[in-house]
Amino acid sequence: MNFNVAVIKGDGIGPEIVTEAQKVLDKAGEKFGFTLSYQEVLMGGCSIDACGEPLTDEAIAVCKKSDAVLLGAIGGNTSTSPWYKLEPSKRPEAGLLKLRKSLNLFANLRPAYLYEELKQACPLKEEITEGGFDMMIMRELTGGLYFGDRKTVVENGVKKAYDSLTYDENEIRRIAKRGFDIAMKRNKKVTSVDKANVLDSSRLWRQVVEEVAKDYPEVTYEHMLVDNCAMQLVRDPKQFDVILTENMFGDILSDEASMVTGSIGMLSSASLNDTKFGLYEPSHGSAPDIAGMNKANPIATILSAAMMLRFSFDLDEAADAIEVAVKKVLEDGYRTVDIMSEGKTQVGTVEMGDLICQRI
Repeated sequence: MNFNVAVIKGDGIGPEIVTEAQKVLDKAGEKFGFTLSYQEVLMGGCSIDACGEPLTDEAIAVCKKSDAVLLGAIGGNTSTSPWYKLEPSKRPEAGLLKLRKSLNLFANLRPAYLYEELKQACPLKEEITEGGFDMMIMRELTGGLYFGDRKTVVENGVKKAYDSLTYDENEIRRIAKRGFDIAMKRNKKVTSVDKANVLDSSRLWRQVVEEVAKDYPEVTYEHMLVDNCAMQLVRDPKQFDVILTENMFGDILSDEASMVTGSIGMLSSASLNDTKFGLYEPSHGSAPDIAGMNKANPIATILSAAMMLRFSFDLDEAADAIEVAVKKVLEDGYRTVDIMSEGKTQVGTVEMGDLICQRI
């Protein structure tokens, strides 16, 4: 059983963390009887340097022919990198938006899980996080403000900028269905987040979610305004199971949830279309300040690779083994610098990948 994976190592720490994820995937393949064939493609700043644009049509074609895509991180220092002197459509992040749209990756899954071994890294009070928490943020990824019409004009000598936030009912319905489907496999609760007291797009969002909910009588659902949700994530994160929301709200809330866990370096993500195809990447950025220093935490990328096995390839047993191996390494006291605490053993990027491989 072989699967073809397009690999986008990207910029900054991307090549380091993807290499460790591939190492772990290959180890899991040895144990559970599958193989992965990798084809590397360029995206982000490295593609700008090599090809003059953040994502080429040839790279998209390779991704479309693959069974899944594994991505590291893209981008550089926005203050010093020449990539950010280019117009916005030519910058590294434009490649990611183009890839999501080209592959129709409308559903972004971001788990936020507090490991018992890392609870001291959580910035919240211990009484709030007692017993841990485990939530999934389901973010619509190809619509809304990030993909709406935008322009900057001068009116009466004054600059004015416009950004359009639009959703149609079909876009909302498909992400809502995916959110409720995921909830059925978890704790059967959906919190739909919007700003329906202000925005027409949110009022339509709420209406369509209520229609979809009728098809899932076993799932408890609620509506929550986005500002209240941001507060509740730090007040009582245990209340959440699946958070369902639109593109920009999901972008912000998922980063907040990641820091509540103690380190964004621990959080995986998946972006799926309406088949089993998906793009898998860590939730963090390219961290150019530590690139090439063997300091990056590869766990988020390794857990993203486990999500790939689970959601795209139906290799649940192998995915479970990787997740358990990560937990065992943490239980044994090994830490990268971002999650280091007193009494633990600090290791580098490569060593962390080796330790996880040893426990599969």
